[in-house]
Amino acid sequence: MERAAAPEIAVPQNVDAVSPVPWARALDGALKGVLAVAVLGELGIVFCNILSRTVLGHPFTWTDEAAQMALSTIAFLGGAFSYRRGEHAFIHTLLDALPLRVRRACYALVEFLVLAAAIITGVSALPLLASQWEELTPILEIRMGWYVLPLMICMLVLVATVIEHLLAQHRPTVVAVGLGLGIVVLGLAATRDIWLPWLEGDIALALSLALFFVPVLLGLPVGFALLLGALAYLYASGAAPMLALANTMVGGVNNFVFLAFPFFILAAIVMNRGGLSLRLVRFVQACVGHLRGGLYQVMVVSMYIVSGLSGSKSADVAAVGSVMRDMLRKEGYGLEEATAVLAASAAMGETVPPSIAMLVLGSVTTLSIGALFIGGLIPAAVIGVCLMALIYIRARRSHAPRAPRARLPELARAGLQGILPLLMPILLFGGILLGVATPTEVSSFAVVYGLLLATLVYHELGFQAFVRGFIDAAAVAGMILFILATASSFAWTLTIAKLPHRLVELLTGGHQSHTVFMLASILLLIVTGSMLDGLPALLILAPILLPIAAQVGVSQLHYGIVLVIAMGIGCFIPPIGVGFYVTCAICETSIEKSSRSMLPYIVILCIGLLVVALVPWFTLYLPLKLHLGG
Repeated sequence: MERAAAPEIAVPQNVDAVSPVPWARALDGALKGVLAVAVLGELGIVFCNILSRTVLGHPFTWTDEAAQMALSTIAFLGGAFSYRRGEHAFIHTLLDALPLRVRRACYALVEFLVLAAAIITGVSALPLLASQWEELTPILEIRMGWYVLPLMICMLVLVATVIEHLLAQHRPTVVAVGLGLGIVVLGLAATRDIWLPWLEGDIALALSLALFFVPVLLGLPVGFALLLGALAYLYASGAAPMLALANTMVGGVNNFVFLAFPFFILAAIVMNRGGLSLRLVRFVQACVGHLRGGLYQVMVVSMYIVSGLSGSKSADVAAVGSVMRDMLRKEGYGLEEATAVLAASAAMGETVPPSIAMLVLGSVTTLSIGALFIGGLIPAAVIGVCLMALIYIRARRSHAPRAPRARLPELARAGLQGILPLLMPILLFGGILLGVATPTEVSSFAVVYGLLLATLVYHELGFQAFVRGFIDAAAVAGMILFILATASSFAWTLTIAKLPHRLVELLTGGHQSHTVFMLASILLLIVTGSMLDGLPALLILAPILLPIAAQVGVSQLHYGIVLVIAMGIGCFIPPIGVGFYVTCAICETSIEKSSRSMLPYIVILCIGLLVVALVPWFTLYLPLKLHLGG
């Protein structure tokens, strides 16, 4: 069994796929049911709490504990389920260049590595489960062990999934790789007393980084590579017991802000499948479709409106790309160029609120989420204008025809159709910025609003699509949260190894030049963002880099926005960026041809980022004007 070249994250195609193995079918059915109930239950809990607080003036005191239980379930069971569906992002550039025999060996090796990580993590979590089982939560008085149990079940599901995958792969290759790994493990175990003392200090750190980067290049999904690197360091250094790994994973998703993740993703799914995105795109087309570049200009503006809504760049790309693909074909536009425009627009939109990247940044640092949201508007607009200028120049040089300007009746009709969908992102942004409610509460309200539009107003979301949307939201949210959990463990081990202090010395270079520091960290985030699919890079590096920014005289808010944009650019840089492969899959284009079309847009993205980085005014003007700090 070989994996697809471009993993579809945003719009899973195999949600209803039926496994030929009876126990696997039963497992998938159980996971779907539990995850759908978890997302629906979390939505009901949060939304009812809003109503109780605003209408009755009595908020439910137990909602945090119940919602955290749902979040733990989504993070770990959703992470395992997304792995079963092949949705964990991985780098396949090197794999694609290898001969078939070597590729098969790499696929088998990846599964064995996942198996090893799952078994070790599961065993290390047993003492944590036992100790937490004796403690009770303060309000509901349920056992704390229930928050750890999803992690245990996740590891069991991963073990079962790996067995299923290995049985479906090329049998002689699996046996050969398995025997080879078994011999290596036995040899290492027999000689442990000889080599273990050598793994101290920098050697343990080097081993950890090697066991992260090398498997990633061979096709191991990022989340499991992070887990493997953390396990390697703890084992080699002995700096902390293995129990700490499970503890940091559970604690890594124990943040109230993360409760918004499934809702943001569900909101994007509802917009895409409920007809809201289509109406928004038609409204944008009526407004800017007459500019040179036509539908390419529409794509940039549409991405600015919907970007950041889902928490997954792939979901944002799908929301606009799947709507515009047929429109582009019908009008005779080049789809390779459209792929490049869509990918560049998605990178631009990383700082358009509401953004999961900025929610993550705000949750792992001291930065205000409201300040990040308002501060990201102008920088994204600056890069968007740069992209639109490039599209205009290229269209003019190629003498591309211009579409006629929409007449007033047509514009009014499109505006009436687009006004209700447009309120959805406005509700999300405005509610958070004005402090009406938390990001989690506002996102739950937006989901309910979108569901009402899609089902009762537009009648485009039936019961089956409704249930499938909850399952898909749980799978995508689970994948993201699982990566965040493993990234928390990896970041913790890097802190123990004192890597942040060395990174400070490397980036400052012995002097306090904030320009050099800014340029060096931009390069670092672009490279790591392309390799780690964005969010893990931000989660690991942001807490390390932001204090350094303050030391060299850079505003932390300004620096945070620059980091988010750099990370977004890295996600969509070919040939490594996973987001670019997803964009090609959605637009149904060739990766090679689209990569060539992407080159001028990469240049413009970098120029736009440098403008934002070197001119803090673009980031700080609105937050300072609204007294949100800078």
